[in-house]
Amino acid sequence: MRKYFFPYIATALLLSLLFIACNSNPQPAVGKPLMPEPDEPTKVLPSSPLQYADTTKPEYRAIVERLDNFFRRYASTGFNGSVLVGQNGKVLYERYFGMANRETGLKLLPNSAVQLASVSKTFTGTAVLYLHQHNFININHPVQEYLPTFPYPNITVKMLLCHRSGLPDYYKWIPAYRKDQKTPINNNQMLDYFIKFKPGLEFRPDARFKYSNSNFAFLALIIEAATDMSYPDFMRKFIFEPLGMKNTFVFEAEKGLPATATISYRPNWVRDPVMFADGVDGDKGIYSTVEDMYRWDQSFYSHLLLNKETIDMAYAPYSFEKGGKKNYGLGWRMINNPGKERVIYHNGWWHGNNTVFYRFVEQNFTIIMLGNKYNTSIYKQAPVVYSLVKGMETSGDFESEE
Repeated sequence: MRKYFFPYIATALLLSLLFIACNSNPQPAVGKPLMPEPDEPTKVLPSSPLQYADTTKPEYRAIVERLDNFFRRYASTGFNGSVLVGQNGKVLYERYFGMANRETGLKLLPNSAVQLASVSKTFTGTAVLYLHQHNFININHPVQEYLPTFPYPNITVKMLLCHRSGLPDYYKWIPAYRKDQKTPINNNQMLDYFIKFKPGLEFRPDARFKYSNSNFAFLALIIEAATDMSYPDFMRKFIFEPLGMKNTFVFEAEKGLPATATISYRPNWVRDPVMFADGVDGDKGIYSTVEDMYRWDQSFYSHLLLNKETIDMAYAPYSFEKGGKKNYGLGWRMINNPGKERVIYHNGWWHGNNTVFYRFVEQNFTIIMLGNKYNTSIYKQAPVVYSLVKGMETSGDFESEE
């Protein structure tokens, strides 16, 4: 039975007692479920500004000068975006290069929200684990427990989280059945396509890893089913607001973008038009800023949403069919270097947005780059930034594709 938590607990208890007293065969309580309030985040981050390193110190000043020289050169070759480098809970470097909206002349600013693309998966995965931690979802249970019409009985929630489901990517196969490629569909409509056409799985569930956007689109629906809230509302109330992420939101096609959101551009500064997949959330669709992303990054060190046990589960590798250091956890990519730095990260690409989010978790060192003009070389820059700050090359091959 689904767990319910009423907004007015005293009234709910009284009504329940009266109902039981008057009915010899009581049924489960019916009402709108409400998630447990987060314990600490609202008391910690919203009123606390980000902390900044003292860059007047010679050792920091030299690092900032090296980074400035590098990013000015990189911007001159086409990079248009925001950058933040954090170390030990403090912002070491923060810069904005280029335009949020070229047509209006609006430059990138601290409140300029960029489409995170697949970096959104880190949020969706964490939301599911938060619900698992609070016993609203059991990730080891079948997806059909939460989405009864889901047409694949042997796929569990965990298989979605670590991309071991075998589901084909909706983005690639739905166009064959849909003439209108311009009007966005939502997650429920995506589910309807799977129900109607039931495309074959690419492999037996849990047989191997293959990245598929469908996995995280279905996770967004599971969040909605478990909470009786829309995915955007849940993320706002239980993730963004508690962590003080005031410029972060889920794109809702019917509402359009706020004025602070950046425009997505192709390399020639032509806008990337909205298309059918833009209305699907969970796999992408979250807009944020580098400052808010650093708040997101730091929340894991403070266990503001997930406890240590759940975080360790999220950061663990789950696919071993191929050798090598790269793997995927529950919503996170990773580079595991035995005896050396461990990198927990995710890249993103959607339309003209290329995004980078690298976390050296043992060092509490973070690199965030959010670009809104198509530039795939962004994925190769994190090792350069690391070497400029740390004075050494990384031993991890983490300039990965999205």
